[in-house]
Amino acid sequence: MEFWRPVRWADALEAMAARPDVLPIAGGTDVMVDVNFDRARPAVLLDLTGLAELTGWDTVDGRLRVGAGVPYAEIISGLGGVLPGLAHAARTVGSPQIRNRGTVGGNLGSASPAGDAHPPLLADGALVELASVRGTRLVPAAEYFTGPKRSVRAADELVAAIHMPPADGPRRFAKVGTRNAMVIAVCAFALALRPESRTVGTGIGSAGPVPLRAPEAEAFLAAELEAGGGWAHGRAPSPAVVARFGELVAAAAAPIDDVRGTAAYRRHALSVLARRTFAWAWREYREGGAACA
Repeated sequence: MEFWRPVRWADALEAMAARPDVLPIAGGTDVMVDVNFDRARPAVLLDLTGLAELTGWDTVDGRLRVGAGVPYAEIISGLGGVLPGLAHAARTVGSPQIRNRGTVGGNLGSASPAGDAHPPLLADGALVELASVRGTRLVPAAEYFTGPKRSVRAADELVAAIHMPPADGPRRFAKVGTRNAMVIAVCAFALALRPESRTVGTGIGSAGPVPLRAPEAEAFLAAELEAGGGWAHGRAPSPAVVARFGELVAAAAAPIDDVRGTAAYRRHALSVLARRTFAWAWREYREGGAACA
């Protein structure tokens, strides 16, 4: 196995174009598990950790452009105020050591339906920036995943960054697992309340072949908040409305039975997570008052 460590972004892209058997590695929290268990034996490991282009963030067209190499720990400490949904999810990833190494770019590269970063990306309508020697393209997160550990990323492309709008209202994330750390989620859910546009965003993880949104649930809750004076006057929706929102979230999932849980349990848990995250987000919205609106 060869080990390459480019110092320029252009060199990394050229390596991807020249060698289809190259396997990119950043934090290594997914890649090295596969290597250690002999599930992956790449001819070349391409180390991306020396590339400054992947380690910062700035604002592009009103959105935050976060480099694919920014670790979870830095998202929590440096971006928690503007990307709270992603920061909530980052706090649940692995252990402190993994949060210091793991990256959202690596999560997207693996494209696992259980990736903790994916539901907040879907809830906030994130864009995934893919780059190759052929150029750069932006793909909506909802269109990025094509199957378990499969995505639209071409063999010669690297995940360069994610583009997300700064939060204009409450963002929440919750997941169910057998313990609090070092565990793959049984299911996960992210919620975005967007008072400025009076819309709702959702993201479902570990309950389908790919991370999913719940469009019917989003439209239902946004309409109920509009009709009931929730957006304008902070009037809480009825328990029946919140329960129906949970049911629609559960119905949007496509879970299976596996060693971590049954399909029925995942649907039930998602309904609970949807109601719970809404309660947290609504409390934040009410307490924020005019600042949230």
